[in-house]
Amino acid sequence: MRRYQSVLFSGLLTGCLLGSAFFVQAKSKVHEYELSNGLKLLVKEDHRAPVVVSQVWYKVGASSEHNGITGVSHVLEHMMFKGTKKIKPGDFSKIIKENGGRDNAFTGRDYTAYFQLLEKSRLEVSFEMEADRMRNLIIPEKEFIKEIEVVKEERRMRTDDKPRSLTYEHFNSVAFDNNPYKSPIIGWMNDLDNMNVADLRQWYDMWYTPNNVTVVVAGDVNPEEVYSLAKKHFGPIAKHKVPVLKPRQERDQIGPRRVVVRTPAQVPYLLMGYKVPVLRTVEEDWEPYALEVLAGVLSGSGSSRLPKILVREKQIVVNADVGYNMHAKHDEVFLFDATPAQGNTVKQARLAILEQIDELKKNKVSEKELDRIKAQVIAGDVYEKDSVFYQAMVLGTLETVGLNWQMADEYLAKIKAVTAEQVQQVAQKYFVEDRLTVAELEPQSTAKKTQRQSKPISIRH
Repeated sequence: MRRYQSVLFSGLLTGCLLGSAFFVQAKSKVHEYELSNGLKLLVKEDHRAPVVVSQVWYKVGASSEHNGITGVSHVLEHMMFKGTKKIKPGDFSKIIKENGGRDNAFTGRDYTAYFQLLEKSRLEVSFEMEADRMRNLIIPEKEFIKEIEVVKEERRMRTDDKPRSLTYEHFNSVAFDNNPYKSPIIGWMNDLDNMNVADLRQWYDMWYTPNNVTVVVAGDVNPEEVYSLAKKHFGPIAKHKVPVLKPRQERDQIGPRRVVVRTPAQVPYLLMGYKVPVLRTVEEDWEPYALEVLAGVLSGSGSSRLPKILVREKQIVVNADVGYNMHAKHDEVFLFDATPAQGNTVKQARLAILEQIDELKKNKVSEKELDRIKAQVIAGDVYEKDSVFYQAMVLGTLETVGLNWQMADEYLAKIKAVTAEQVQQVAQKYFVEDRLTVAELEPQSTAKKTQRQSKPISIRH
């Protein structure tokens, strides 16, 4: 199951799409601490290898932004590598490399996070530098002028010049009215064109404070020693009040919505989705888990319904997938995407998907099929536990979006408890026309595409 651009990765994690198994873990051996300045520390022991992952999660992302400054969280993420009074621009990553590690960052709709992967004895190097740039960042205008052009080129490469990404961006802008997920993480180009260094300084001063941070450490560590290091380096940082954002409640949709995207492309493309709740917004807490299982029924593997029926048997599409992110701050969209097979149209693909949805609404999933989906989730659990990075990412994501890390331990049991009746009920309740938005990519001749003449720009920090 695909998560559609809920995180804008930089460098090391660029383009990585995380499936629902991302949130599957065994019982967590997590130690929780809180410093006097409000910073939360989570330590997950994993002694299988002498490595450590350190992640600093700020509770601010694209959904915190307002019109006129979209993209500011991501631009600030770039500028966090441009130095402090102690560290010269570019030296942060250089020092991590000199200590045998890797580092990078990513911006999401609901968070901005920075991470390092190191040999376990080098954790203090990470803490010392992260604490330094938490409040001592220098944002030189000269560096900003260069970096904003890097971000704009990044936008061109990843969205403007990629028909499917462009279609997804238009889809969101039509699907949502007031939900902050309406705007792209990387920002609208007009906002990037008009952004200035004062916007970044103000954003940094507002949100980058220890009482708006969760630090997650996973690996071959002693929790009390990590806590001592955190107190030493993060403890002295003074906290300040974090802004309280006004609620942005999405109004009820009262009819289907449709957008056509005409841009140079090779093949047509379909993106459609239904507005659905997430764990933070749902009234019945079992519903998001039923939607997760439903996603598995449709496209969890090659034997799921969409690839099995629409791709291999009927050959209506060359691929079909779904995506649902239950761990978000605001209501999401349960997404379907497909590329019609040669000789077929987007309309045929859409009708074929709707036929599969109607089948789920009319007839319960068999127990055999349910068991197979749940077995896939368990297999995903085993796979994900091999990565200390993703163990840490689970904890950081849950805490930062306003849930709690203990929910990682509930996931498997909640999935196992989902019944065939519940899968049918969520399909009947949420997969209705008044919740539907459809985006269609109509390919235009690629000969019409203007060739941009631009110097190569590195997108790596």
